Amino acid sequence: MDARTLLPGPAACPATLGASRSALSAADAQPINRELSLLAFNHRVLALASDPDTPLLERLRFLCIVGNNLDEFFEIRVAGIKEQLRVRIPPARLTLQEARGLLPLIGSEVRALIHHQYRLLNEQVLPALAAVGVRLLRHADRTAAQRVWVTRYFNEEVRPLLTPIGLDPAHPFPQVVNKSLHFIVELSGRDAFGRDSSVAIVRAPRLLPRVIRLPPEMAAAQSFLLLSSAIHAHLQDLFPGREVLSYSQFRVTRDADLWIDEEEVKNLRKALQGELPQRQFGSAVRLEVAANCPDRLAHLLLAQFDLGEDDLYRCDGPVNMMRLVSLIEQVEIDALKYAPFTPGLPDRLRGRTDLLAAIRQHDILLHHPYQSFEPVVEFIRRAAEDPDVVAVKQTVYRTGVNSALMESLIVAARRGKEVTVVVELMARFDEEANINWAERLEQAGAQVVFGVFGLKTHAKMALLIRRETDAHGATRLTPYAHLGTGNYHPRTTRLYTDFGLLTADPGICADVNEVFLHITSLARANTLDRLLLAPFTMHARILQMIRRETHIAREGRPARIQAKMNGLLEERVIRALYAASQAGVRVELLVRGACALRPGLPGLSENITVRSLLGRFLEHQRVWYFENGGAHSVWLSSADWMGRNLFGRIEVAFPVSDPVLARRVIDEALAMGLADEAGSWELKADGTWERCRGDRGKPGCSAQHDLLARMRATVEPL
Repeated sequence: MDARTLLPGPAACPATLGASRSALSAADAQPINRELSLLAFNHRVLALASDPDTPLLERLRFLCIVGNNLDEFFEIRVAGIKEQLRVRIPPARLTLQEARGLLPLIGSEVRALIHHQYRLLNEQVLPALAAVGVRLLRHADRTAAQRVWVTRYFNEEVRPLLTPIGLDPAHPFPQVVNKSLHFIVELSGRDAFGRDSSVAIVRAPRLLPRVIRLPPEMAAAQSFLLLSSAIHAHLQDLFPGREVLSYSQFRVTRDADLWIDEEEVKNLRKALQGELPQRQFGSAVRLEVAANCPDRLAHLLLAQFDLGEDDLYRCDGPVNMMRLVSLIEQVEIDALKYAPFTPGLPDRLRGRTDLLAAIRQHDILLHHPYQSFEPVVEFIRRAAEDPDVVAVKQTVYRTGVNSALMESLIVAARRGKEVTVVVELMARFDEEANINWAERLEQAGAQVVFGVFGLKTHAKMALLIRRETDAHGATRLTPYAHLGTGNYHPRTTRLYTDFGLLTADPGICADVNEVFLHITSLARANTLDRLLLAPFTMHARILQMIRRETHIAREGRPARIQAKMNGLLEERVIRALYAASQAGVRVELLVRGACALRPGLPGLSENITVRSLLGRFLEHQRVWYFENGGAHSVWLSSADWMGRNLFGRIEVAFPVSDPVLARRVIDEALAMGLADEAGSWELKADGTWERCRGDRGKPGCSAQHDLLARMRATVEPL
């Protein structure tokens, strides 16, 4: 390949940092803490919510995304730290004392986050929505007629489903499901039986919508109210003869990780089916209450859930902001959302009706969501509809409740084809959906396996085997493969940026088949010629490629590493990148989320830059580029450079050998990302992030916007 055409140029937007980098020495290069780095990522998401150039409803969506991210952060990360402290085994690289000190730091950062989050909601987003005719009405905002309507709705739809529980020895504190909405109510006087039961608990019905739209005749604007607001307004009605002195919404977040004992489990699916209901009642890790919740009620709740003052978080608005996604979906003003787009097709598929014939001619690279996911759906559909396709194999990590791909696999199995599906049952929060798909596939006659116990199968692969006749009339089995950086999930392919490769390359297809045999048989994998496989060869090969660039730089030749991923935490990879920087290798990284590496340290990482790119789509590709003395090595992978991916999962990385496609990957994922000025942040040596800005007065270039414009469909997809 021509080095002049492949080599990425320097980033087009030098970060206009307000101050010079912190003068930290190599001795100060402690890894940036993972949890604090994840929280810093959510601060960057909030910046999208505060950006006036972001459409209003999308600003609200980013606020909701932060709420959802924090839920999972507490369910998994904070819950994990608390459990490690309970058993006195601190997280890696931390002492017990340091781990204990981490929780207050997390609490401080989370409080800053939610303060900013609710301030944006209350002071910017909701007022701006009201100004354009979308109103979220509190009780005080509602007209007399609207209050009458809400009262009728409450009496007819809500009250019959409520069960207020007054607390006394016969009515102990009720079970509180993970993240469910409740109210704690303080009452005056004695109950109907003459006892001093002054506190009651009311659970909001889980089946009712959290956002209720008022009928058009009740308001000129599109007006909504929260279910919690309707309950607030009528709490007094639930306790006739007593006065409601005070009350508050509250929500408890629980440990949602699943603990399966490998030595005891005989059937993983049955074990999970028994364990999943318990996720709702794990140990409490966070209590959220309304901002004005009286201290006495907050302390009563903390004591009930065995939590401390540091676990209490006050919210100046709905305690579950994620519920406001329902409002976004109901608003009928397109201008308040991102403009819709139709994903395009790569040039190699334009005008082609036979997908497999196109793949035989050239490898095909798909860049989602800019390019359609339909060719992947068509690829699997051929397994069901093409009589010459005799077998199909696929991995499933996340695929959703409704999936055309899974339905095609079921049809293929019913038609007697050899269908093998590796279903990852431990895909967090998708376990139930995956169990349901596994059962349906088995009922159709597919062979379903659940990977390797203790190692999540995170690789994204599909293999289709077709009986074909060559030019001499001889028949043979011909394989075709799809490999990707993202999940086989139709919804997320429109929200996440990912690459997929469709290929008939015999070497890659043989390796894909070998990986399937390894997973299903549990036998040692034969040597792979083209793919890298975690937890076996991938980590060592990554280090080898970094060290190769280091050696080239020490010889005085140009050397460069560019990589894009979701997280960078693995210690030996970071140390290898530091050594490369010291040798003069230019290292440019795009890390969306958590990053433990400190760039820009004199004498250690001064040749390393780290950026994080955020925008309309979630940046999800894993891309590696090594200059390799002009040979230019380009890889795509399902794996981040994190210990869990490289040692605790089945992952694959695959080369992009076609020079045209390699140039596309470098340009679309790396060069454009590094040149972005609209949604890009740069990591500083002290662990803080600073917004990258273009020239003042000029609009900054946006990688996502430019890629949408470049690849938007001009013809209908397959």
